[in-house]
Amino acid sequence: MGLKELAFDKNSVFLVTGGAGFIGSNLVEALLDMGLTVRCLDNLSTGRRENIEPFFENPAFSFIEGDIRSLDTCIEAAAGADYVLHQAAWGSVPRSIELPLLYEEINIRGTLNMLEAARQCGVKRFVYASSSSVYGDEPTLPKCEGREGRLLSPYALTKRADEEYARLYYSLYGLPTVGLRYFNVFGRRQDPSGAYAAVIPRFIKQLLSGETPVIYGDGRQSRDFTYVDNVIEANLKACLADEGAYGEAFNIAYGGREYLIDIYYSLTAALGKNIEPQFAGERKGDIKHSNADISKARRLLGYDPEWSFSRGIGAAIEWYRENLRTTED
Repeated sequence: MGLKELAFDKNSVFLVTGGAGFIGSNLVEALLDMGLTVRCLDNLSTGRRENIEPFFENPAFSFIEGDIRSLDTCIEAAAGADYVLHQAAWGSVPRSIELPLLYEEINIRGTLNMLEAARQCGVKRFVYASSSSVYGDEPTLPKCEGREGRLLSPYALTKRADEEYARLYYSLYGLPTVGLRYFNVFGRRQDPSGAYAAVIPRFIKQLLSGETPVIYGDGRQSRDFTYVDNVIEANLKACLADEGAYGEAFNIAYGGREYLIDIYYSLTAALGKNIEPQFAGERKGDIKHSNADISKARRLLGYDPEWSFSRGIGAAIEWYRENLRTTED
């Protein structure tokens, strides 16, 4: 089933928090393409205005520049919304180790504010971003919901706390919540710059610029890299899932496993670069291997990801070729 066939009332109003970010702006675009009304809440601390500028001329789009740490702002944004897609958060395991207090404020208190706003405003469904980091040091592959280990970073702790608050808001207050544990999402509009940039866009930008990328660890760590269009599908199907999904969290991935060193050399080949990487020590808090069992999401959300890693990385490379300014320009 394509996204346009999903049965939303044409008068539905969606609130996307973090809507100027990588995943959020892709959700906004998909919803607008479906002819739906979309409100974006973002304080632009990690989101970028340029991600949403193309939408300002669309009368179905509105933007609130505000912070989820303000309950009043959250209530203003949620008023009249049917669905909340809560993407606003600060990512990056290493940065959370440096700034644990800030992560608690944004990722835990901010999410609690949004849950409370959704409850007060009578939102039909609250779908929120969790993370594969909640599996911590549990070594078993594939990762399966209900089999989590000890947490390895403040970021992971914030996402686990979000899941527990969402479960309580369903069991105590009847707010239908659905959590999505994203596994290493990549794709168009993902920021390739800065010390905390995700690995795929960082590699692509550095290779296009003729720089030497750094791989932390030995490169034999593996990830279930997930193209952003699969995440869009999961969010929209979560909005339509029945009560068996309420209060639950789901792995959202393709269900594959790619080794970082293999990805690196596939990128050098695709980009026509002959640059050997530098290696550095492993980063604190990183999980060594990640691979998702997505059977629960298939069963309860109807999630059926169409974008394999190979298909997604091809699309991502083309997007960065067209949109990145490099030293080759």
